[in-house]
Amino acid sequence: MKFWLGTFLLLALVSSGCTGRSKAQAQARAAYAAGQHQVWMRTQDAQRTSIRVLGNVRYPEIAWVEGLTLAQVIVAAECLDRHNPRQIVVVRQRERFPIETNALLRGEDVPLEPGDTVEIHP
Repeated sequence: MKFWLGTFLLLALVSSGCTGRSKAQAQARAAYAAGQHQVWMRTQDAQRTSIRVLGNVRYPEIAWVEGLTLAQVIVAAECLDRHNPRQIVVVRQRERFPIETNALLRGEDVPLEPGDTVEIHP
């Protein structure tokens, strides 16, 4: 009787360990795939030279050229909102730089770099 009870307990432990190990391996594979996807997205952003414009605009991608400024990008993107934006943010290499809209309207322009993203918030 002791033999069968011991064998049963041993089989229960082994089988539960295998299930746990399998689940852990599946979680590790999912985490690895997610990490690979994140690296791929960062690589794509680093290779992008155009300016991406997020907001209610007609043209969300503007080709970058030497000397391109924020005001030029906003005009080229053709903002479809009727009012001036409440906030503008330039994202450069995952760092966010809020731009004072009144300063931009006064003519204080901001030079852009290849791969920048411009967020226009109504």
